[in-house]
Amino acid sequence: MRFVVALALLALPAPVLAQEAAPAQGLAEWQKIYEVFSHPRCANCHTEDDHPRWSGVHYGPTRIHPFNVRRGPDGFGNTGLTCQTCHQETNAQILHGPPGAPNWHLAPAEMVWFEKSSAEICAQIKDPARTGGMDLEEVAIHVRDDALVAWGWDPGPGREPAPGSAEETFAALERWTALGAPCPAEGDE
Repeated sequence: MRFVVALALLALPAPVLAQEAAPAQGLAEWQKIYEVFSHPRCANCHTEDDHPRWSGVHYGPTRIHPFNVRRGPDGFGNTGLTCQTCHQETNAQILHGPPGAPNWHLAPAEMVWFEKSSAEICAQIKDPARTGGMDLEEVAIHVRDDALVAWGWDPGPGREPAPGSAEETFAALERWTALGAPCPAEGDE
């Protein structure tokens, strides 16, 4: 039976085989990206409402950031309690101390990842109206070069980092884009 299948595959023109392989390869690359984007280090600040979350293996049940922290009009918190009140340019060097990175703020409300499916996040990052006008190349560069995004891979003592690295995620975004940027169907996650 395997011999017959192999012969049938050889009978197909190479472009047909490549067209069939590209979506599967693209979805495999997307899965690497989704594992980063949906990880608590990234998703906790990509929320639909005005509240960042505390979630992940070391936090126990997911909870809203204490101290009535809110997005504010520009994503940098409310007047009198901006993100930079606690979140400095670098991580506190004590266990679970305030994390820090330059330009600490919540992601724009259009960039919701928290508790979103793979299909939802995939469709979102392909839509410049929901990425601050960025195309896929610009999203990849943002992931690789933004200091606040880089914090996800260096979150400070006691926090689990996002999987891989910024460079690996950038490369996966580049490969996924080159393969046609396929998205999983809802429910295929």
